[in-house]
Amino acid sequence: MNVIEKLRKPKAGLLLIASPRFKNLSGPKRGTYGERKDKAVKEIKATMDFLDLVDPGIVYEREDAERAMDLFYSQKVDFIYAEFLSWSEDFAWIRFLRDCPQIPILFCNVAKPRMTFETTLDEDDFVDYLCAGTLVGSLEGSGDVVRSGRKNVHTILGTREEITEKLRVYADAARTRAILRHSNVGLMANMNEAMWSTYIDNYDLFTKIGPEIHYLPYSDYGKEIVALTPEEVKAYADELTSKYKMMEDVEYDKFIGCVKATLAIKKLAQKNDIDCYVYNDIDQATFRTAGCRAGFYPNWFNENVSVLVPEADIGAGLITYILKLLSGKNVNFIEPFHIEDDYGTFAGGHAGPNDHNDPAWQDNVIISRDVRFAKTSWKYAGAPFAWYRFSPGMKTVAGLYEEDGKYKLITFLAESLSEKDTPQSAKKHLLATYSHTIFKPVVPVKELWEKVLNIGATQHYAIVDGDYRPQLEALSRMMGFEFYDIR
Repeated sequence: MNVIEKLRKPKAGLLLIASPRFKNLSGPKRGTYGERKDKAVKEIKATMDFLDLVDPGIVYEREDAERAMDLFYSQKVDFIYAEFLSWSEDFAWIRFLRDCPQIPILFCNVAKPRMTFETTLDEDDFVDYLCAGTLVGSLEGSGDVVRSGRKNVHTILGTREEITEKLRVYADAARTRAILRHSNVGLMANMNEAMWSTYIDNYDLFTKIGPEIHYLPYSDYGKEIVALTPEEVKAYADELTSKYKMMEDVEYDKFIGCVKATLAIKKLAQKNDIDCYVYNDIDQATFRTAGCRAGFYPNWFNENVSVLVPEADIGAGLITYILKLLSGKNVNFIEPFHIEDDYGTFAGGHAGPNDHNDPAWQDNVIISRDVRFAKTSWKYAGAPFAWYRFSPGMKTVAGLYEEDGKYKLITFLAESLSEKDTPQSAKKHLLATYSHTIFKPVVPVKELWEKVLNIGATQHYAIVDGDYRPQLEALSRMMGFEFYDIR
């Protein structure tokens, strides 16, 4: 998918509803109702500079509603922002709810800090009083939402400032939903036979989430390895060794083998327009083809706002990609290893390629021998990888799983501890073969994982700096996911 499309602003259709019977009512000081509503629209739009707005003008009549829905559909908006500007007849709103294609709608009511009139004794104040009746319109419109059976309408109320903050969250989620519907998942090249609980239905993937899945053959992978030029292999090898310290026991020819295995993945992703690359790095065909598993993470994936994940877990790949789209940050892939009850922590991380490109934490990366496979018979047994101690700080941890045709999204907050704050050990790199960290979850560690076990999940999660739970909740509502925010 085009990277420009992934980096664009959220695109919103603006549906602002007002009353035709009030339109020409006038006061001597502040103009007509219609003029006051035009002014209000300019003020509303001034708070939405983070959106790409599609504005059909104020909806007064049925024809206005029809024009709006046609424009929103043709312009492919991510969602519709709907607001009653006062009380209004609901005939245009009902028609819109009935006939507009299924696009998420954020239905808003804005509470003013105070009224602009003291009494309604004079005509000018009376028109302002009519203009202020947004609650009346919203209440009337809320009944129509329910009675019409319209799906994917989310209602919020607050001051303009509060609405704007909620709108930012909703817009990010709606944009992510829209991008997912045009993305491509690449699976190389079959499901993971060791982890059946990670399987998802490919038809559901397309119809319920959006991406198309493409199977990437090992034969193509092998061809890409063979086709690599000495110059591009050396360039990537030099880039890695210039950034990261290499341990003394790493054999250089095995390092080059891993560089080739990694670069071939990037080539396949580029040629097949892959946004979420799901790499089956424990399949024996991987080792027969490449001689090792890829252990690095080309920064092309970040430049393309794409992701690379191991172990053929499509659900885990999707949540990693979702956090990438929401945050634009470096996203890592983990499985929780074990709990240490004395410290209230759990260790987490993963073997295989993991995004080690965060520019602020390059000193957390070592090129290290893959000790797990060092004694195997594969051509590059013990080939090195980027051994990464994940960056410290509070992380959103999230997983996405399918159950009986439905999806559930589990999320919580956990702090990734730096080595100086880790009670177990002050050494930076603790778990050989795994990119990793020690986590201190916000929820007590045993309570957290007991809740997850009772929900039912798998072992794979994505992590990213910051708190993206509100966006994940909004996205889950739009997508029909069961949402579990463990607090």
